[in-house]
Amino acid sequence: MKFSEILDRLPYSHPFLFVDELNTIDTNSVEGTYTFSEDDFFYKGHFKEKPVTPGVILTECMAQIGVVCLGIFLLKDEIVKPPKIALSSTEIDFYFPVLPGEKVTVISEKMYFRFKKLKCEVKMYNAEGRLVCKGKIAGMCS
Repeated sequence: MKFSEILDRLPYSHPFLFVDELNTIDTNSVEGTYTFSEDDFFYKGHFKEKPVTPGVILTECMAQIGVVCLGIFLLKDEIVKPPKIALSSTEIDFYFPVLPGEKVTVISEKMYFRFKKLKCEVKMYNAEGRLVCKGKIAGMCS
């Protein structure tokens, strides 16, 4: 399955699409990137003088690349377009802020995939290679 086919099957669109490109994908892992635009809607008021990307948005970016893209790849012959997706659990630790205009790389490794439930260990790095956040994310896909 080509990267563009996976991206085309994502059930998101602007302003809630947090995947720019996929670098690698196989049955056990995925790596992709996203650049947060300086004028993204969530920066207005978070925080007033020095905006940072909210943790929930970082989690969503990690879930879209690390779980949804991998799930689409794993279920490529079974799912319809757009797939039905439900987040079932997250456990994320945050270490550094992501500022407006920053590009992040998400790397996800499959922990398990059964009964269409996918759980992954996901890490996000900034452009300097610094670990921004990491954790476990699980979701259902059909």
